[in-house]
Amino acid sequence: MIRKTRFFLAAVAGLALTLPSWAQTSTWKIDSAHSSAQFSVRHLMISNVRGEFARVEGALQLDENDITRSSAEATIDANSLNTREARRDTHLKSADFFDVANHPTIRFQSRKVEKAGEGALRVTGDLTIRGVTKEVVLDVEGPTPAITGTRGEMRRGATATTRINRQDFGVSWNRKLDAGGVVVGDEVKITIDLELVKQAESAASNSK
Repeated sequence: MIRKTRFFLAAVAGLALTLPSWAQTSTWKIDSAHSSAQFSVRHLMISNVRGEFARVEGALQLDENDITRSSAEATIDANSLNTREARRDTHLKSADFFDVANHPTIRFQSRKVEKAGEGALRVTGDLTIRGVTKEVVLDVEGPTPAITGTRGEMRRGATATTRINRQDFGVSWNRKLDAGGVVVGDEVKITIDLELVKQAESAASNSK
């Protein structure tokens, strides 16, 4: 009887070691109402114009034991662009820039997560703009420790930053200045502020 008990315990321990990583993974959905993607680009070579995309959706699959085995995906509604100037917004949504009629979303899908110091990560993934996909690296602060929200839900936050060349994604409209230089710079600074809500286990299972 003792021998059988020991065998059973050894079998259970062996099974635990072979469980797939998703057994320790939790799903955290982006709270679009408290998240946004901001961008900054040089104008006339002398100042920065800032704008944002107000609607961001997606989720983080967080490995609680090894964060480098986590993954994230996000979809930005290109029509939610806002620079606080209606004529400029219309131009940016046109075929000269984001061409939202044909490419209504901007997408990011992670491929690798690395630790980059205390409370920091480097997330490598595929960014798709105007149907063009390029590899980018996000410098991430967070995710923060979980807190309990006002309705008892668990929440975390994170901020991701990167820089891209808009020409790489076919966002190529420009105009030369008589005095030299161009109207719009090529380098775009991007900051994504995220608030994440932990999903119930049943909801997380259904999302797989």
